[in-house]
Amino acid sequence: MRPQKTSIHAISTWVRRQPPKVKAFLAVVSGMAALVLLRFIVHDHDNLFVAAEAVHSLGISVLIYKLMKEKTCAGLSLKSQELTAMFLAVRLYCSFVMEYDIHTILDLATVVTTVWVIYMIRFKLKASYMEEKDNFAIYYVVLPCAVLALVIHPSTSHHIFNRIFWAFCVYLEAVSVLPQLRVMQNTKIVEPFTAHYVFALGVARFLSCAHWVLQVLDTRGHLLVALGYGLWPSMVLISEIVQTFILADFCYYYVKSVFGGQLVLRLPSGVV
Repeated sequence: MRPQKTSIHAISTWVRRQPPKVKAFLAVVSGMAALVLLRFIVHDHDNLFVAAEAVHSLGISVLIYKLMKEKTCAGLSLKSQELTAMFLAVRLYCSFVMEYDIHTILDLATVVTTVWVIYMIRFKLKASYMEEKDNFAIYYVVLPCAVLALVIHPSTSHHIFNRIFWAFCVYLEAVSVLPQLRVMQNTKIVEPFTAHYVFALGVARFLSCAHWVLQVLDTRGHLLVALGYGLWPSMVLISEIVQTFILADFCYYYVKSVFGGQLVLRLPSGVV
């Protein structure tokens, strides 16, 4: 195991020393390589979206295990959980009125567990909640997402309010993890269960992004036409890419920490 750890450490050290432009290029190349690999491995790319929601549910399960076993919510962002519950509730409503399918059931299970997590943080484990660290003002993301949804939304045959709600949940999902990243930025040290949860979010976001990108490639752009006209199709893809890159830096340090045998993840200053 020592030679493997040595080589991984050497690679991570080399990457860390590269200028930002090189790091961005390496991230893009790695993402494209992963997309190509998924395209050949997964034949039905709709399964990627189901897998993304399943991984998200798995991440929340890890969170529930942490709250029940350790009886503490230290390091968790209540605001991120509230934003997650908000976009999931809106998406669940849209799923019920627009397209009832397996995603509706997965969203229902996820929103129920997220509400339970919020209840535990706000009431049962309030003494361990790091409120001073969870200082991200959520109206900085909720209001812009609402305004953007009013301006840019699907042009399908559904009711205008449903289309606006759909756009709102897409935009809000893309930035819902920002308060959690702010908490980790303020503490600099992330305990294992919280790190596992955020990494699961990163994997889920990547799978969701891969689903949309591969669907567009497979349909040769026809999927964008099916989503409607105007800026909305592009905004869907941009939202997926944004939420993936928001967590990419954290996922890098998480993988590095795991291969390095570190149970507690220590984040360099400014990583998020």
